[in-house]
Amino acid sequence: MKVAVAGCCHGALDKMYETLELLHQRHNVRPDLLLCCGDFQAVRNEADLRCMAVPAKYRHMQTFYRYYSGEKKAPVLTVFIGGNHEASNHLQELPYGGWVAPNIYYLGYAGVVRFRGVRIGGISGIFKSHDYRKGHFECPPYNQQTIRSAYHVRNIEVFKLKQLKRPIDIFMSHDWPRSIYHYGNKKQLLKMKSFFRQEVESNTLGSPAASELLQHLKPTYWFSAHLHVKFAAFMQHETNSKEELPKATKFLALDKCLPHRDFLQIIDVEHDPNAGDSLEYDAEWIAILKATNSLVNVTQNSWNMPENNGLHAKWDYSVTEEAIKEVLEELNHDLKIPCNFTLTAACYDPSKPQKNMEPVHTINPQTTEFCAQFGLTDINDRIQQAKEESSGRGECEEEEEEEMDSTGSAEEPSEYSTDNSGLSSFNPDEIMLDEEGGDEDLSTCSVDPSPDHPPEFSTSFSDIRVMPDSMAVSSDDATDSNNEELEKSGGSRQGEERSPTERSLKRIGADENGNSGVKKIKRRNQAIYAAEDEDKTD
Repeated sequence: MKVAVAGCCHGALDKMYETLELLHQRHNVRPDLLLCCGDFQAVRNEADLRCMAVPAKYRHMQTFYRYYSGEKKAPVLTVFIGGNHEASNHLQELPYGGWVAPNIYYLGYAGVVRFRGVRIGGISGIFKSHDYRKGHFECPPYNQQTIRSAYHVRNIEVFKLKQLKRPIDIFMSHDWPRSIYHYGNKKQLLKMKSFFRQEVESNTLGSPAASELLQHLKPTYWFSAHLHVKFAAFMQHETNSKEELPKATKFLALDKCLPHRDFLQIIDVEHDPNAGDSLEYDAEWIAILKATNSLVNVTQNSWNMPENNGLHAKWDYSVTEEAIKEVLEELNHDLKIPCNFTLTAACYDPSKPQKNMEPVHTINPQTTEFCAQFGLTDINDRIQQAKEESSGRGECEEEEEEEMDSTGSAEEPSEYSTDNSGLSSFNPDEIMLDEEGGDEDLSTCSVDPSPDHPPEFSTSFSDIRVMPDSMAVSSDDATDSNNEELEKSGGSRQGEERSPTERSLKRIGADENGNSGVKKIKRRNQAIYAAEDEDKTD
């Protein structure tokens, strides 16, 4: 089975699908499945643009709305995860996954599905330690903090995925697993992206939560995006016993979707020739969702997942074969995911722009049906109930938002010592945000959708490569940094290794002379935006 893998789509669906058609015309290759590793930007209308955490100049309608409205249909089954530049209000409607348009499926906050016998898992968002231990409490209309925290990975999703016991074939994350760069051609990576050097040498680039999942799940393939650079690695996992067979993961990070760029990869994946062509539920994952349903949290309170430390009566939520069999019986052994896509918002009309359209908190019928079928908590319904209870107690929402904005997102103790969110602070290829509160209100600024332009393609098709299952990886530089060099580089970071609380206070507070640290951040971002780079307006 041929699987196409794309990096950050940024809403350019027409461009992505036309590239696949060009691939077919020139190389007679037609993929059976398309995977997208985040920043998909399923924007339906102007209200969705308001819920996307990007500066105003990057708020463009792009082409997803044509697939949402039914004007167009994805020519290949598309499965994607969320990134950090998404219409969070739209994806939030589907916390357990679902169809965002016909033939386009979102995996949810975390999820596992099957296609032709291939198990595909993923986790949406990026890692931020100060939100990692919170519940999913955000809902539109978002404020300056929640428009960002809505896409931050939570510990409950990682916990659920760590209950999986059966082998995973493909896994997707938006940000890279931390340390993965040590298993590929690191020298070439730093040649292309020299501004990653400090994080790579101090081993702080990437998501520690994703790294934990990589070591636990040991999937055959792991795909990521986010850093807007192509990079391959090969990780041989350690075995826990002599009886366990050695496992290895082929990692591939993709560039963003742009003409003339290497943003798409085709791989051959072994599949079940007797399986159907429909996307299917994964019985083990459904059983895990049922087993962990009592752990659902929709508050801002930080909490730890159950562990074997004497404080929890139960800490192992992995499921038995009997529990999996019960799920199969509930479904009459028919795992096919129903094609129950439903319009839940008005679709963008280029002839009648509505710049003042406001986002609303929506309960999606797909989620309602899914939760009812498996006895799960509808997270959005629970959030709505919590809001109503809060209003009933007379709590002022405006005061709560003001307090949140003034204090920022206070760091909580975390099992992870550092937090770089999988993104170097000096990556000019990524859309940068002034995390400390910039000169615009992300939730209320004006919306000005740009007209759609037909994609341009190079006459050369050298950017699209058909990669065999072996996926060769250069490892000539996999171990070029010794421990002594790492210690030296770590010692020269001039305070970068301060505790999370100290870093947070430094970035949102003022120095002893009364100068706010925000000014330095703004100057840095201005320099990034001013850089002469062909990707700066992706």
